[in-house]
Amino acid sequence: MATTERDPERRAPTRWTRATVYPDMWVDPADDPRNTDGSAPDGELPTLREFLADYRTTLLMKCDGLDPEQLARRSVPPSTMSLLGLVRHLAEAERDWRDWISEGEPLPKLYGGRDADFDGAAGEQALVDAALADLAREQAATDAALAQHPDLGTRLGKDRTSVRELMVHRIEEYARHCGHADLLRECIDGRVGQ
Repeated sequence: MATTERDPERRAPTRWTRATVYPDMWVDPADDPRNTDGSAPDGELPTLREFLADYRTTLLMKCDGLDPEQLARRSVPPSTMSLLGLVRHLAEAERDWRDWISEGEPLPKLYGGRDADFDGAAGEQALVDAALADLAREQAATDAALAQHPDLGTRLGKDRTSVRELMVHRIEEYARHCGHADLLRECIDGRVGQ
């Protein structure tokens, strides 16, 4: 990997993209799994679901092609964030969102106490595999719980959170963390793009 000298203490990776059509993109439009060939969802709920799916895919795209050490690297000090930590954090968030719409006792934490999702993100393949499996499982469980309530105005759980509020919050959380993932990835190997 080529680097450029930014300051005497730290060598930064050279910025690059895999896209050849638009240099500010992550991949060319024809290779982008988020492209739907011009078809747009019809209605509010399908639109929210598509935006959420696209941000979920974006997070995984930002992690693709890195080894466990790179995924666990805290590349923007003093932050404890890493790409692996973000995957673990969002798995934990998906579980927590189910608690929002439940009348029962909260589900146990996946990784332990506060910040354990980030603090426990180590560069080991078994931890990477487990985090990706946790994320997929928790996403599917939250999606299934919400699928029982297709009316966005339905209020659920002890706090009477609307399905709409939860859907928008989920999109906001993934979007915010995809922005973090952009910066983390660029610092790891210089790859840039939307």
